[in-house]
Amino acid sequence: MPEHASDPQTTYSYLGPAGTFTEAALKQVPEAQGKTWRSVNNVGEALADVVAERSVAAMIAIENSIDGGVSATQDALANVPGLRILGEYLVKVDFVLVARPGTSLADVRVVNAHPVAYAQTRHWLERALPEHAHLPATSNVAAAAALLPAADADAVVGTLADAAVAPPGITDIHPLEVLATSIGDNPNAVTRFVLVGRTAAVPPATGSDKTSIIAELPDDRAGGLLDMLEQFATRGINMSLLQSRPIGDALGRYRFVIDLDGHILDERVADALLGLKRFSPNVIFLGSYPRADREQVTVTPRYDNAAFVEARDWLRAIVVGEPGQ
Repeated sequence: MPEHASDPQTTYSYLGPAGTFTEAALKQVPEAQGKTWRSVNNVGEALADVVAERSVAAMIAIENSIDGGVSATQDALANVPGLRILGEYLVKVDFVLVARPGTSLADVRVVNAHPVAYAQTRHWLERALPEHAHLPATSNVAAAAALLPAADADAVVGTLADAAVAPPGITDIHPLEVLATSIGDNPNAVTRFVLVGRTAAVPPATGSDKTSIIAELPDDRAGGLLDMLEQFATRGINMSLLQSRPIGDALGRYRFVIDLDGHILDERVADALLGLKRFSPNVIFLGSYPRADREQVTVTPRYDNAAFVEARDWLRAIVVGEPGQ
């Protein structure tokens, strides 16, 4: 997509350059098709575009099925106010090993790879290239591009690496040779991306939703985390993600990134968040949005919306003195 000056309301930021898994996630967003896509270098820059209204939304990676939550994204969402997750998108993760034309696998001594990509291909690389060295890259596509002649004298990575771990289809963008395909250690690897925009009214519940929040414990004591988690367990809410991240102001102080099955407009989720807000000194609501798999969230009858409404009506009847109560 062209990256010329345009209306910020039609611009989407993503971790570039073109060809990354983040771009593949953005391709799944119907509203983004035919609009301007702005390539950025990191999560902070992507979210800064949204906050500064240079972009209407940004696509960022938040979780991987192999490595868990993406800490840079979780920390950024905890510290940048005024953001909402608009939707989630899943991208199957696979990798190829590429090199400059004329290079053979036996010639490879140094492999350029993004740290996450390297972690997901390390076993294959250790088997195929037991004496290789790893040179970190800023992105999977940048790792491949660095093998080509540098555009400026300062870009020296290409002279140091013999091959790169890159996404499939990289040869459609750069004139490189594929030395090996499907080098990912786990064929089921998937990365979860979220589209992040500015704070707005939550969309209607669909019955196939997820709610993301960040919460802190009120104090450091035995059973504190259990007390927080009971806000969800006692209301029949399943958590699909629970990850701790250091707050950074002192040792032993953590915040928790949590994904809940359900929507804030669901009675059980709303009730749990009210309970959490009374318990936690800091709760950040990141958004309620449709699940990527569109799987319907199942709830036992005692936790469905009707059960909460019936309980409130029962209490109201007692307060006003209705007969039979």
